[in-house]
Amino acid sequence: MKWNEVVKKFPEANFLQAPAYGKMNELLGFKVITEDFDENGWVLMIIRDAKRGRYLEIPCGPLINWEDKKIIKAVFARIAEVAKKEKCVFVRLRPQLMANEKNLKLLESLGLKKSPMHLAAEHTVMIDLLKSEEDLLKNMRRQTRYEVRRAEKLGIKVRKDCSREIFDEFHQEQVKTAKRQNFIPPDLKTLLAEREAFGNNIEVYVAETAENQKIAYGLIIKDGREGDYYEAASTELNRKLPGAYALLWRAMRDLKEEGYERFNLWGIAPAGQPNHRYAGVTTFKTGFGGEIVEYVPAHDLVISKPKYLKNLIVETARKKRRHL
Repeated sequence: MKWNEVVKKFPEANFLQAPAYGKMNELLGFKVITEDFDENGWVLMIIRDAKRGRYLEIPCGPLINWEDKKIIKAVFARIAEVAKKEKCVFVRLRPQLMANEKNLKLLESLGLKKSPMHLAAEHTVMIDLLKSEEDLLKNMRRQTRYEVRRAEKLGIKVRKDCSREIFDEFHQEQVKTAKRQNFIPPDLKTLLAEREAFGNNIEVYVAETAENQKIAYGLIIKDGREGDYYEAASTELNRKLPGAYALLWRAMRDLKEEGYERFNLWGIAPAGQPNHRYAGVTTFKTGFGGEIVEYVPAHDLVISKPKYLKNLIVETARKKRRHL
């Protein structure tokens, strides 16, 4: 199937299974393998070389009919075959399946075990862009709606850009933001690979004061039926000015006008985890009135048990240290 046919058959597909994401990884030196099962499924796999062992990564995939046991068996047999051929210790995947008992049991029946680390955003806020602008505003939390309107009164402007210069600027500001908020930002090489691979489907939104002072940045990636608020950065001004609110509201309206059906705000903290690394942005993102979505957690298919156990010890310790 061509990618546009995949998106029609599997509407849950997002950019992490798209050919552009494969190209981005190839630009960074990773081997990418895509298996097309005609109308039965699609899976984009990336070979990751880590000190603790080589593994096969499948973010937001495979894209298959999870009700068809025959197809599931065939697809996972092929995934295991590829992993063994590429001498991988394990396969790590996070399908687009809702987190419920039925789906967790299904993954367990395939010989998968919960991963110690996450892969893609398991908890997120999804905004339905098929709603009218009036309803989108109405569905926001009262405080969020107030901040959106305050941004308009203050004359805060939002523009979008995909130039090399804005990606350099975004990277510099994200490094500063990461130091303040204690997270690890992507390096410039990764951002530029994303820019080259996604072309017109990736843009940096910038919120500025009326005097052109920068307040907030947002990296938006579009593919399939979905737009994603994938990365963000801010200046000190964002603490007192509603730049990020203006930015997201502008992005929502732009995506709606361009025909996208949903806006994925990406990562939020799971309920009851105040120390999670996404805890600080959760209140902000949930204020926009979308649906809180919880996907199944990342799962691993073990290929080499002795080597995997070493990896498990390292990653479990890392998860605790990073409050993941």
